[in-house]
Amino acid sequence: MAPKNRWLALIVLCLGSLMIVLDTTIVNIALPSIKADLAFTDTSLVWVVNAYMLTFSGFLLLGGRLGDLFGHRRLFLTGITVFTLASLACGLSNSQILLVIARALQGLGGAVVSAVALSLIMVLFTEPADRAKAMGVFGFVNAGGGSLGVLLGGVLTSQLNWHWIFLVNVPIGIIVCALCLKLIPGHEASVAREKLDVAGAVTVTASLMLAVYAIVNGNGVGWLAPQTLGMLAASVALLLTFLFIESHAHAPLVPLRLFRVRTVATANIIGVLWSAAMFASFFISALYLQLVLGYNPLMVGISFLPTNLIMAAFSLGLSAKIVMKFGNRAPLTIGMVLVAAGLAWFARAPVHGSLWIDVVPGMTLLGLGAGIAFNPLLLTAMSGIDQRESGLASGVMNTSFMMGGALGLAVLASIAALRTSGLITAGTDTLIALNSGYHAAFLTGVIFAAVAAVLSGVFLPSQKKS
Repeated sequence: MAPKNRWLALIVLCLGSLMIVLDTTIVNIALPSIKADLAFTDTSLVWVVNAYMLTFSGFLLLGGRLGDLFGHRRLFLTGITVFTLASLACGLSNSQILLVIARALQGLGGAVVSAVALSLIMVLFTEPADRAKAMGVFGFVNAGGGSLGVLLGGVLTSQLNWHWIFLVNVPIGIIVCALCLKLIPGHEASVAREKLDVAGAVTVTASLMLAVYAIVNGNGVGWLAPQTLGMLAASVALLLTFLFIESHAHAPLVPLRLFRVRTVATANIIGVLWSAAMFASFFISALYLQLVLGYNPLMVGISFLPTNLIMAAFSLGLSAKIVMKFGNRAPLTIGMVLVAAGLAWFARAPVHGSLWIDVVPGMTLLGLGAGIAFNPLLLTAMSGIDQRESGLASGVMNTSFMMGGALGLAVLASIAALRTSGLITAGTDTLIALNSGYHAAFLTGVIFAAVAAVLSGVFLPSQKKS
């Protein structure tokens, strides 16, 4: 393939990945508008985010395996097509159930795209120098996409309506599919046809869905109600079934031997805790900014900019320099402490808060913490294992991120709703009760991030670089 065409193909892959990245941030800005338009409750609104995250995490590794078996370009096209059609369905949704189902399909398509995009880059760029440049461009697009997402979400929701945050994906998806057929070469499957671990993907996703459903609805039906306890028990049973399947499968979705390496196991636990805090904080802070402070969607998008811009800046090489100088453990620990500090700042934000005093400092701390910690966390997750399994380890880490985010969001949203409803019942002003509920959620996020910091400082080896 001609060098020029390789770089054009990279642009196509970046556009496809950008669609997926945008969808993880753009939705947060529109959540209050979606809540009001489709009559979601605070707890049921969680499913607009979690339906996407659960299917994304459950089928991320399976998507990579499908790419190995049936060809990466074919799967990339399939994933973009599913994601685009699901985005159209989201944009046309006029009911809660239709939006949630369409979001789940978006997650399925997004998982496939994310799983095979990196593999296609590895195929297109074989020279180490070109591959490093290509990975740098791809990483910057993914990091910078968060900033674009919060701004685009604010503009579209303010000037048009929330439907357009999904409809904007449709023309992009069509363009990506057309350019993919023209610029990205097809390759034969790289491995022999083997049985897919569909059972593993289905059981772990079903387990998480039941757990999240039980947590989200626990406030309404009661935490000790037969429905709640039964769903949690079924979730545990499915998780045990998943572990049994993985320990006996010929080509398991998640090889359990990876977790015998202490660094890998610790990094994945930290990833679950971190994403439980970070994903939920974006959800809760968007609600705080609009429902408590009264910001319009565009102002919410601007408020999120410090976090995303700082993370993008670290992705351009600053994080790599820090790791080279200090190793993985110290930056990861410090990053988690900064994330905890950012969440703690929001946990004291008043009802009549100020953008510069109560919002920007917290967002800045979150951006610094995430920017410092992300690279060393990924490196830690892939340390101590065979280089040939680095892609698998990275996929497992990404899955931990998404699963942790889904469970964390369910927990924090339920804690916020429980605190708010209790205060309203006691006669507290609605706005004060709502803000107090958000405080409780942020404090829970502080605990998650603090535990992650402790795990990093205690269980990871010191590997200071020269």
